[in-house]
Amino acid sequence: MKAKLIKHNKVTDELGNTIEIKIWSVKKAPDKPHGFKYSLVYIVNGERVMGYDNAEGKMDHKHLKQDGLLRETPYCFKSLGQLVEDFIKDMEWIKGDL
Repeated sequence: MKAKLIKHNKVTDELGNTIEIKIWSVKKAPDKPHGFKYSLVYIVNGERVMGYDNAEGKMDHKHLKQDGLLRETPYCFKSLGQLVEDFIKDMEWIKGDL
């Protein structure tokens, strides 16, 4: 099964930063047991400060910039709705620190 793009949104927020969400439907695999490939990113001043993804060969995880470093931690995927909700919650937390 070829990956099928099911969602792609790219917007600029009220602070001039970029929010991009891409989600594909894919064949279920060990690294994508839920059948989705995704990339959600928040870019501030041209630099990725947060992202959620499951790149090829990697399980679900997120990247958060803390103390000047982009740290990667596992993410527990439950649903697409929860994924977007968690991403927005983390983005709002980051905005509070800007």
